[in-house]
Amino acid sequence: MRIALIADTHGHIDPRIADAVRGADVLVHAGDVGDGIEAAITPLAEQIVIVQGNNDPGDSGWPESEVLDLPGGKLAVIHGDQWPAKTRHRKLRERFPHAQAIVCGHSHRRVQDTDETPWVLNPGAAGRSRAYGGPGWIELIAESGQWQLRAEAFEPLAKRQRKRS
Repeated sequence: MRIALIADTHGHIDPRIADAVRGADVLVHAGDVGDGIEAAITPLAEQIVIVQGNNDPGDSGWPESEVLDLPGGKLAVIHGDQWPAKTRHRKLRERFPHAQAIVCGHSHRRVQDTDETPWVLNPGAAGRSRAYGGPGWIELIAESGQWQLRAEAFEPLAKRQRKRS
């Protein structure tokens, strides 16, 4: 099963990421979605899972967290703004001890902390806003025997030049 992990679009998904994730079985967005993104990503995958980030409206209808049953284990999804960076991985693991992996966003920094289970995965920002190292995403291949990860980042797009009159 192919799962595409994204986060922190803030109203803009990099078109290269949209192309890369197209056809996924599940597309997971770990919060800070922004206007128009749910409609933009819905045609990209069979199933869409979105959790609410700290910059999303409270009436978005998206849950604070989700747990998906996948071949080989559970994937927990949460934005991660509930805890300071210093303790975030420990607190995530305490909250979701039975997961194989936890995907979060918030920091806009790509992380694959697979030293212990549950893994903590942050795909980095998939849009323009603070896309450290360029906009990126993580592909998770979930099979009953094992899970495999592949992170991909793109060069930042050139900033638009303003015309001066």
